[in-house]
Amino acid sequence: MDDLRRVVRRKIEMGEFNCEKELTMSLISGKWKITIIYYLGMNATLRFSEIKRLFPKISHKVLTTQIRELEEDGIVRREVFPEVPPRVEYSLTELGKSLIPILIMMYDWGKKNIQTFNK
Repeated sequence: MDDLRRVVRRKIEMGEFNCEKELTMSLISGKWKITIIYYLGMNATLRFSEIKRLFPKISHKVLTTQIRELEEDGIVRREVFPEVPPRVEYSLTELGKSLIPILIMMYDWGKKNIQTFNK
């Protein structure tokens, strides 16, 4: 987490983010990231194959990339169990869990307003 803070602090100092909203959006941007975070928040832990089943249209490569980026950003934790075959589980870090209320508010907003865009 300290490494992540250093990276983010350096990006802010170099002017990569103009405001805090840009930081937040950079962490959750990506077609599948918000939904991956949401499902991990609702299920505590999921294996890769379980996540893949939730997204039948996503390719293996894209899912791997999205999860790796979330892991690098400190949102998702990857735990490898030394078994044969190896078992890998994904869960949210405390930072990732702190995004759940935001995602729920986004869901509620969308549910409330979807009819506005269906006209």
